[in-house]
Amino acid sequence: MNHREPSDLADRFALGVTRLLRFFADTFFAKRYGHRAIVLETVAAVPGMVGAMATHLQCLRRMVDDDGWIRKLMEEAENERMHLMTFIAVARPTTLERLLILVAQWVFYLGFFLLYLISRRTAHRLVGYFEEEAVLSYTLYLAEIDAGRVPNVAAPAIAKSYWKLADDATLRDVVLVVRADEAHHRDVNHGLANQLSGRPADTEPVAPYPDHADTTQ
Repeated sequence: MNHREPSDLADRFALGVTRLLRFFADTFFAKRYGHRAIVLETVAAVPGMVGAMATHLQCLRRMVDDDGWIRKLMEEAENERMHLMTFIAVARPTTLERLLILVAQWVFYLGFFLLYLISRRTAHRLVGYFEEEAVLSYTLYLAEIDAGRVPNVAAPAIAKSYWKLADDATLRDVVLVVRADEAHHRDVNHGLANQLSGRPADTEPVAPYPDHADTTQ
């Protein structure tokens, strides 16, 4: 995985917010990656829906085509929702975590919606950095499974159906496909941020992520 180096103040703001939220996630969940995934995926499904809605309304006002953005963002929102449904079957959220989900989702929704109205580019850069962290989190989750500290249980039926996994698929297989999804969302959102700044979507400053574990497994 590559880390997109911030190129201006807006990018540094997006990266700073991401690292602050990661600090809270690390503090609250530690190595409870299944429960961490439940809360984070609840929030992760918000940006795509907000972006699709805002783009839809903007296209209606300006009477222009969306260039495929709405479908792309809606697909991202649905994919993140399926991540949530999958991990709910793996790690049942506690009452405290359900309360945290309610609070976190509303706070994040309102904040992200406001950010999207102010600067779509910064909003997509923020999601790109969020997804970098998601790839890292799922890589660490894989390490815990491989080390035997997290049981490699059978994959939930919903995951087998959605990703068309084999009948004998395990949690490790699920984490691998979820991580691949997050890597795709990372590249899409960094690309959209570049596009909004007038740069080609596939040319941006990249560097190895500083505290990223091996993702070649």
